[in-house]
Amino acid sequence: MKLEDEIMQQKGFASEYDRAVINIFFTSSWLYNLNASRLKEYGVTPEQFNVLRILRGSYPKPMMLNDISGRMLDKSSNATRLVEKLRQKGLVKREICPNNRRQVDIMITEAGLGSLTAIDNGCQEWMKSVKSLTEPEISELNRILDKLRDEPANQLAESHN
Repeated sequence: MKLEDEIMQQKGFASEYDRAVINIFFTSSWLYNLNASRLKEYGVTPEQFNVLRILRGSYPKPMMLNDISGRMLDKSSNATRLVEKLRQKGLVKREICPNNRRQVDIMITEAGLGSLTAIDNGCQEWMKSVKSLTEPEISELNRILDKLRDEPANQLAESHN
C-alpha cells in the first residue's frame, strides 16, 4: 500500500525527499510495532531484546553499562533501567568486578540465552514481513540507508569545524 493511503495524505508531499523521510519514519514505526508484538509473547520489549542480543554477542565475556549503551539501536534508551528489568526477570546478572570494585559487570544468563534461542526460532514468521523484497532489493535498500546516514553525519561534522 502506498504511503499516502496509509497515512491518509490528502495532498502531495512538498518533494520526493519529504515523502522519503516520512516513509522512513512510518516504515520504522511499522517494523517496530511488528517486532514489539512478536516479542510480547516472550515477555520482553524490543529495547530489552536489543540488550540481550548485545550481551549474547559478548558472551561469556561480561560488559559494562557504557559499552551496552554505546551499541544500542536506540541511543536514547535508558540502559540502566533495561538491565535492571532484565535482571529482575533472571535474564541477565550484574556483578561487581573483582579487579575494579567501581565497575559493574553485566552478563547474560543461561535463561537469557534460552529466551533468545526461543525468539530466534520464531523469527522466520516475523521476517516474512520483509521477505517480499528480493535479495538484490534488500542489498540496495541497505546500501541506500547506509548512504543516507553517512551523508548528514559528514555534513554535520563539517559544519561544526
